[in-house]
Amino acid sequence: MKQKVMWIGLIALLITSFLTGCSEKRQEPAPTVEGYRFADALGQEITVKDPRRVVALMGSFAQVWLEAGGELTGVTDDVFDERGLNLPEDVVTVGTYNSPNVEQIIACRPDLVLLSSETKEHVAIKDTLKQAGIPSAYFHVTYFEDYLNMLKTCTDITGRSDLYEKNGLEVKKQIDAIAASHKDQISPTALLLITYSGGAAAQDSKTMTGKMLKDLGCENIADQNQSLLKEFNLESILKLDPDYIFVIPMGNDEELAEKNLRETVESSPVWSRLRAVKTGKYVMLPKEKFLYKPDSKWGESYEYLSKILYGNQS
Repeated sequence: MKQKVMWIGLIALLITSFLTGCSEKRQEPAPTVEGYRFADALGQEITVKDPRRVVALMGSFAQVWLEAGGELTGVTDDVFDERGLNLPEDVVTVGTYNSPNVEQIIACRPDLVLLSSETKEHVAIKDTLKQAGIPSAYFHVTYFEDYLNMLKTCTDITGRSDLYEKNGLEVKKQIDAIAASHKDQISPTALLLITYSGGAAAQDSKTMTGKMLKDLGCENIADQNQSLLKEFNLESILKLDPDYIFVIPMGNDEELAEKNLRETVESSPVWSRLRAVKTGKYVMLPKEKFLYKPDSKWGESYEYLSKILYGNQS
């Protein structure tokens, strides 16, 4: 009798495991007869089949698609202006990142368009592209984890799991190792700024570079004092007196950004009283690593910050 009960229990366990496994598989993007199906950042069900005429409406998305082993037919001009990608001469420019030209996109006869769900100009053309019968996938990429998810989808589409390993999982191992090497050290404090034509603005840990600093054990003073995000106040910054000040220049003219910073921020007598300024821990960060999405070089950005914060210990 006991043996019979054991067999019944074993069979029930096997059935449960099988059904659970099937349920888990249904949640994953999967190839179908029609093509490869996945859900994008807007919740749309997208199906593509071996896309060869791909248009990317953001420089970082164009690079992700290339890193996934794909080819491009159309791109926005930031691919050249910000990233300097060397693409074939027949690749068409379809406007700017924040002003894509729908007519030029459609003229490319794409079988897939990659767009940002965080860019209103991209979301605005969703229905037009849908009416034209063009598969349009929206992605949201702010942090490395977002990049990893997008790369996984793209390499699933191209069938290049080796490139997901190389450009994704290997980079993750690098980042994890850097973060782990500092977990027992004293957390430095930092102020993260972006510069623009009117001066500077603080950023918290919800931003791309802010998240990197947090992952490395850094305490962002804008997380402690959220009012800094609304009003740049040197007196409030002096009260918290961070160990480091990091600055990311916005726009294409770095010299102008630095000039605006000098005239609107550094000219204040309070600025010279800040500990980070007095100790030489006031750092201008390169925008190719911290303003633009680093993609497969995300690990290099973490390494760059790690060396500033902790030296060459990683």
